[in-house]
Amino acid sequence: MKMESHKLVKRAIKGNKRAFEKLVQQHYERIYRTAYLYVHNEEDALDVVQEATYQAFTSIQSLQHPEYFMTWLTKIVIRCSGQLLKKKSNVVPLSDELILNLPDTANPNIEQSIQLLHAIQQLKENYRIVILLFYYYDYSIKKISSVLEIPENTVKTYLSRGKAELKKSYKNEEDECHG
Repeated sequence: MKMESHKLVKRAIKGNKRAFEKLVQQHYERIYRTAYLYVHNEEDALDVVQEATYQAFTSIQSLQHPEYFMTWLTKIVIRCSGQLLKKKSNVVPLSDELILNLPDTANPNIEQSIQLLHAIQQLKENYRIVILLFYYYDYSIKKISSVLEIPENTVKTYLSRGKAELKKSYKNEEDECHG
């Protein structure tokens, strides 16, 4: 699968539209979820995916290392999400209704997933981004540093502080439930 994807990227770089379309289809759910986690609603996430796909299509010839296609595409999605949020200059809060409608077939314990999503949403944007890239996408610290264009030590700091905030959030929730 990885080799086939690598070949598709090379064909897309050479201008093959069908290869690019297949790549987007392969990674659609992942880029949609990334966009959704940034913009917090379905319509905006779809707009981000559309804009990011367009930008990727028009600039794929600039991709020098086909093996980093997903990193490159994720970077475009993050940039487009940031541009949309800046343009709207407000962040839509994540409602319970939206969380319940998130497709999450991998986790049977939906209540804990919702609780974790709420906790992650409360984090500062820098912490939230790094935690999502590290734990959801399994990106290395070096790769996150490259995608976000920040030093590796800053990534480590954001991870550490983000985890501490999550722990504090869970501790506060536990105290409220038992207190």
